[in-house]
Amino acid sequence: MANRFIIKILFGLLTVILIFFFIFKFFNEEKITSIENEALVEEIDTTTNIIKDVSYSSNDAKGNEYILNANEGQIDLNNDKVIFLSGVKATIIMASGETVNIQSKFGKYNINNYDTIFSENVVIEYEDNKIKGNYVDFSLNRNSLIISKNVVYLNQKNLLRADVVEINISTKDTKIFMYEEEKKVRIKSN
Repeated sequence: MANRFIIKILFGLLTVILIFFFIFKFFNEEKITSIENEALVEEIDTTTNIIKDVSYSSNDAKGNEYILNANEGQIDLNNDKVIFLSGVKATIIMASGETVNIQSKFGKYNINNYDTIFSENVVIEYEDNKIKGNYVDFSLNRNSLIISKNVVYLNQKNLLRADVVEINISTKDTKIFMYEEEKKVRIKSN
């Protein structure tokens, strides 16, 4: 009878050890899997958000079309509606059929309102006009293109240097001026 009692105790102890072994093994595997998943997530670099070959197009209520292409885009981490661009080319196709082409080294595009800032080596071409500058603020909502910083306006008749050129996209009304009143817009006729 004592032998039976000892066998029951040993069998119970063996059962408890096996249960602890399986529980330990199960929870340890789950922990290892969790650690492996965390390592996998860390390998995915969430701090970069670079998009290659970016392309956007939109139409406004007046029938104008705006097409924007860039070699690369990066979503602003503080505002996911803003994309920083490089190697930018844009085309504005007016409802009247006229086309305005813009290129720049960099850009900042708002996907909500289509406003775009072009910067560094900006070139705008429309009809027989070519405008170069370092900064352009384009807005479909305001219906304007504002070119500033080292502006050179060139057409078949004139070469013009100014601080700012503002163009109403629809009417083509243009304002050309300097920031300082004592400085004058320089015009050279061909």
